Amino acid sequence: MLPLFHDEIGLNFPKAIAMATPSSRASHASLGIGPAPRLGDAYRPRPLRLIRRQRLGDWRLKVYGIATPGRTPRSELVEATVARAGEVLPAIDADRPGIGFVIAHDAATVGIGLIYWWQSANELHQRVFTSPLDDPRALKQVADPAAGCVWELGIIDFERRAWIEDVLKRGDLELYLSRELDTEI
Repeated sequence: MLPLFHDEIGLNFPKAIAMATPSSRASHASLGIGPAPRLGDAYRPRPLRLIRRQRLGDWRLKVYGIATPGRTPRSELVEATVARAGEVLPAIDADRPGIGFVIAHDAATVGIGLIYWWQSANELHQRVFTSPLDDPRALKQVADPAAGCVWELGIIDFERRAWIEDVLKRGDLELYLSRELDTEI
């Protein structure tokens, strides 16, 4: 069994997207990126890290990064994801407190910018963008996005649990904003 990270609210995590074509797999080597995982491949954990906390106007965000094993997300993708958040986050109002998180996922086949915000007390809304590997700043919105990959869902699960414990049960936005995930899944 894998060792688990456990905090006082019971957030347990192991410590420690698209399929590539043969030609795209060869091009990944020049960027130092391994091929996308396929069914039957050995599982390789990826680091899930809080990069920083960010204010965008009145919005307060946690900025997370995910990359293929042995790498960190490129700063160009992180900054492009934060910039997109500034463009798509809706106006703050009584049902939308201006709290969310973004994930810059430097995946094996594409750059992915995911933007999430809390709304109507218990809803998590999202926008998803992707870019070519060789141009991480060229994020384009995905019309029909997936719920997320296993690594993105690790961050989403952590944030969901923290939101329930800190905001819905305790009414403490500052405690929620102070929590961060730093693990490998």
